[in-house]
Amino acid sequence: MKRSFLFLLFLLLILPAFSQENSTKSDTLRKDALNVFMDASDFIKKEIPFINYVRDIKVADVYIISTDENTGSGGFVTTFFIVGQGKYKGMADTLKCSYSPDETLDVRRAKQVKTLKLGLMRYVSKTPLAQFMNINFTEPLTETVSSDKFNSWVYSASLNAYSSGQKTYNQGYFYGTLSANRITEKSKFQSSVSMNLESDKYVYSDTSSYKSTIRDEYLDVSYVKSINDHWSAGGSLDIQTSIYYNYDISLRIMPGIEYDLFPYSQSTRRLFTVLYHIGFEANNYNEITQRYKLKETISCQTLAASLSIIQKWGSVSSTLTWKNYFFDWSYNNLRLNMNASLRIVKGLTFNIYGSIALVHDQVSLPLGDISLEELLLQRRMQATDYSYYTSFGFTYTFGSIYNNVVNPRFGN
Repeated sequence: MKRSFLFLLFLLLILPAFSQENSTKSDTLRKDALNVFMDASDFIKKEIPFINYVRDIKVADVYIISTDENTGSGGFVTTFFIVGQGKYKGMADTLKCSYSPDETLDVRRAKQVKTLKLGLMRYVSKTPLAQFMNINFTEPLTETVSSDKFNSWVYSASLNAYSSGQKTYNQGYFYGTLSANRITEKSKFQSSVSMNLESDKYVYSDTSSYKSTIRDEYLDVSYVKSINDHWSAGGSLDIQTSIYYNYDISLRIMPGIEYDLFPYSQSTRRLFTVLYHIGFEANNYNEITQRYKLKETISCQTLAASLSIIQKWGSVSSTLTWKNYFFDWSYNNLRLNMNASLRIVKGLTFNIYGSIALVHDQVSLPLGDISLEELLLQRRMQATDYSYYTSFGFTYTFGSIYNNVVNPRFGN
């Protein structure tokens, strides 16, 4: 009994020493790990545990910027820009992973992890953690590639409907769309036809009721041809019927040309384009307009400048668009859209989205006054000189610069 007690006491004394040794080793490895600044999901943090996810870009050995772009197949491509700092300065890599439209979130995020692991190995190989890395190749190569029986054409269809109500109110909504697209490096063809229908009924004091219906139909077709790495040309065809906009039917044909100051190949990081369209509209109206027209054909032009930049300090995108009709240049529209996410100082980010327009191009504005019901329910277009929308906010985070731990208990 005495010997058993002494043996147990001995174990209790040496176990903390072993535990401290293992803890010290793990802590040393963590300190030697690569410091990476990126917007990482919990899944990425769990699947790539051999780096430190830091919150301050200034202390990072490597920062990673990711962008998403839609593909001609209906999926999208994620591009990771990996850039070294400090002792890794001068090292930079660009990696891409693509997803088909039918792949699940689990498949997509697994592809992201695999791509990031491959990209980070070049940098991790220069740390003491490299000795613990193993690289495996699990799939034999094939020398043949299956042909695309659809020749890059992608078709999609969607139907959405909902209804809601109570004793004095009910609403029904239906939206459907069909599309056929073919996008290659040399050309881009996109087309869609859609319809939305909304019906509302209001009951007031059990003695009167008001019914309202909106129906809009659209057909949009566009084609763009690549000329070189800076120029492209194409055009669009738009047909619509709209109760709200007073169109019995409207046909617009607008050929155009675009110039990109930067090569299109750099579009995931920076884009500065100038796009010019010129064409005509053939409009039949539901009601006589304020210019006393029931139908007319009028020519117009648009000029749009777009800027998009994604860097380690944040991202900015904006588009300034001018449109006017040739029959009277006072019928014009100037619109600015902007979206920005800026890192001001350590941990502080400013986010803003805004849209503002000077509106003087309401050629379809109907003659006469609108009813109170149409005004309150936004069932008929009204005369206006401007429109705007904006949202902005700040995000501030402080504390430990490391953010490696994932704990899913009680939800995230």
